[in-house]
Amino acid sequence: MKVFYLFLIRLMSMLNIWRRKTNIVYLMSFDSNVDFIKQLASHMPKGKKLVVYYRRATEAAATDLAAFGITTRPFKDNLRFVFAGIPRIMTAKVIFCDNYYAFIGGLVKGPSTKIVQLWHANGAIKKFGWQDPTTEERSASDKRRFQAVYDKFDDYIVSSESMGRVFSNSYATDMDRMKMLGYPRSDQFFDKDWVTSTRKRIFRSAPELANKRVILYAPTYRDDKAFSLPKGTAKALSSDPNAIVIIKLHPVLRDREGEVRKVRSKQIRFLHEFSTNELLTVCDTLVTDYSSVAFDFSLLDNAKSVIFYMFDLKKYKLDPGIQDDFLDWLPSNPVLSVNELREEISAAKPTNFDEFNRRWNTYNDGHASDRVIDHYLSILES
Repeated sequence: MKVFYLFLIRLMSMLNIWRRKTNIVYLMSFDSNVDFIKQLASHMPKGKKLVVYYRRATEAAATDLAAFGITTRPFKDNLRFVFAGIPRIMTAKVIFCDNYYAFIGGLVKGPSTKIVQLWHANGAIKKFGWQDPTTEERSASDKRRFQAVYDKFDDYIVSSESMGRVFSNSYATDMDRMKMLGYPRSDQFFDKDWVTSTRKRIFRSAPELANKRVILYAPTYRDDKAFSLPKGTAKALSSDPNAIVIIKLHPVLRDREGEVRKVRSKQIRFLHEFSTNELLTVCDTLVTDYSSVAFDFSLLDNAKSVIFYMFDLKKYKLDPGIQDDFLDWLPSNPVLSVNELREEISAAKPTNFDEFNRRWNTYNDGHASDRVIDHYLSILES
């Protein structure tokens, strides 16, 4: 079925390869680049068009973009997309992707079209692509399809040489495809107006956070349906009696909150009305694991410490895998047990993010969006 689908993608793109390349297409499966998309739309030259194709999980973000006047269309791998979506996509001179999109492997494009990987994270602790240990178990046809997608990316927008090398190793591609422009999504953490207004909104909703140590627990997504937090995690997070703890599980894991809610604690909060990025602005201590949220948190002036609570490290190393040199550059050593977590919370040791940021946030300076927009609009108009 997958082979036939890609055949149809190839056929339909070949039939439409003659179309004038006057537009930009953005493929959206994460909502972290909404501000960048709006800026891009506001800078589009006259007679050019920006179209956003969105996955169902980002419908709220797509509604926001549509209200801004941007053309948005739902995206699902089906026959409707083949016959209606591909002809429109073939009018694009620049195609931004914020993730892996299987249909890209079958797309036939001319030399004037650029397909750009605009990833959804500043850095990577987890492995992906060819570095993921489970990839080796896939069939030969699967592997060919994967590489066909990787090979279609002309550019990879990165914020550091380190992230460029992660892509080079993970996607078996050359370093000269890496564009050291910085991640547009990081700009908001340098925007003092955004940070100030976000803090005010959070404090209005939860005034008890003001003048308190705020600990945010934000672990990464896991697709293991048997996943559960170790017993005692909530109590360990509450080890500092003068702190407020905010639990922010990934939406896919939200059904696991029940175990945490059983712990009767006046210190624990669940602020679902705010995104993780927003909650970072009031957070003193971030507790996470393999999530890229640490790369964002380190950019904020309120970032005092980070704790990497990696209780399942042995298992996670096997699937999906951890960057081999992660112990060399994590800004603090991982903690592997509830007791260690309790000790780290109580100790409240500050974290020095200087070297970590030099390695991973090299080109994140609050102006990444400007550089990316200038670069690709010049290609659009060339």
